[in-house]
Amino acid sequence: MGSAVVRRAVDKGIDVTCIVHQGSKRLGNLPQSDKVHIVECNLQDYRTLSLDGQYDAFIHLSWEKTVGASRDDAEVQTRNIQYTLDAVQLAHRCGCSVFVGAGSQAEYGVQSVDLTPDLPVKPESGYGIAKYAAGKLSAMLCKSLGMRQCWVRILSVYGPNDGENSLISYLIREFKAGNSPQLTKCEQMWDYLYADDAADAILAVAEKGIDGKAYPLGSGNGRRLSEYVEDIKNVINPSIAVQFGAKEYYPHQPMHLVADISELIDDAKWEPSTTFVEGIKRII
Repeated sequence: MGSAVVRRAVDKGIDVTCIVHQGSKRLGNLPQSDKVHIVECNLQDYRTLSLDGQYDAFIHLSWEKTVGASRDDAEVQTRNIQYTLDAVQLAHRCGCSVFVGAGSQAEYGVQSVDLTPDLPVKPESGYGIAKYAAGKLSAMLCKSLGMRQCWVRILSVYGPNDGENSLISYLIREFKAGNSPQLTKCEQMWDYLYADDAADAILAVAEKGIDGKAYPLGSGNGRRLSEYVEDIKNVINPSIAVQFGAKEYYPHQPMHLVADISELIDDAKWEPSTTFVEGIKRII
């Protein structure tokens, strides 16, 4: 997400200062441009960081421990809430007029309907609870500091530089190697959004989003997960058979994860433009 936001900002002629973890191995993912400036700083040091110059918007994507059992580590997730508030204070010191935070579909918990800004949340993981708290508390702090705040609840984003353990990365590797991937029945309704489209949405929210609003971010087009799998297979190697049902769903598996993006379209004047198949081709 970070590299996509920077890439699209540069395409739009925007100067970007990237705050990255010290010693990050992902610096090579960022575009080489005189509009991109790098500052190395870990999350715990945000409260003492000072940046030269005047800034317009702060986009906070960083979060400690997002996968596996650490999602339910109460101490870690509580620290993430404080880091978000430290980021708000940093944004204020930099003269920003807007703070955009990265929320998550995990704030909604398990739902059977499309996700809307006003849908009651039911987070079940420590990660989802902390994301929700960070969104609400950062909105309160921004209000006290005279800044606009928007919270973007991200669903399933895919694209270049994706994590190697994501489903799409796994499928691309398996199909390229000529292997038959072992999957669940993949019956769930899912909503994938290409990274550059997601980045454009976040930049549009920074410019036009409504103060205090939480926007679910996806393509708005729900399809069965098995259809996405077949799309990837057909792009790479249509002759391979997929082993649907070889694995069980994990506990509390969401079966309906689709964003209602109507308010995002109305407020930010943004719409996705990349089809799933086109996105897969770009990755390959």
